Amino acid sequence: MYEPIRTKSVHSSMAGTPSDFPHRSREEELEFQLAGHLAALLAVTDELRALTPSTELDAAGERLAAQVARLRGSGAPVRAVPAGAGADDARALHERAHTLAGRALVVAASRADTAAAILAAQQMDFHAAALEPRELASR
Repeated sequence: MYEPIRTKSVHSSMAGTPSDFPHRSREEELEFQLAGHLAALLAVTDELRALTPSTELDAAGERLAAQVARLRGSGAPVRAVPAGAGADDARALHERAHTLAGRALVVAASRADTAAAILAAQQMDFHAAALEPRELASR
């Protein structure tokens, strides 16, 4: 009636067995995430530079590119030539940049990357100021 199992169980423990796919450490994963957030922020910054050229955005773009290159361990990141957007898109781009800078700040703080955290905080301040309503100069 009852026959004992003669084959090895497919539900064996994974403890002590080497995995067949690579794993990243927590530090490597945070570095990867931070580079991604900063690269996305760089892309939005380049879009804003196409809409409203300014020396502040130029300097921010260069600093962001340097941080992305440092984190990726490679040369300067590829920077796309942005297509022109409308004036209504500038506000949306500033909001997007502010969000990305916030995400970068959280990850930079998690990995204790002071340079990236300072840059992300400065970008948050810049984009928050750009989102504030302007007072009329005619007062």
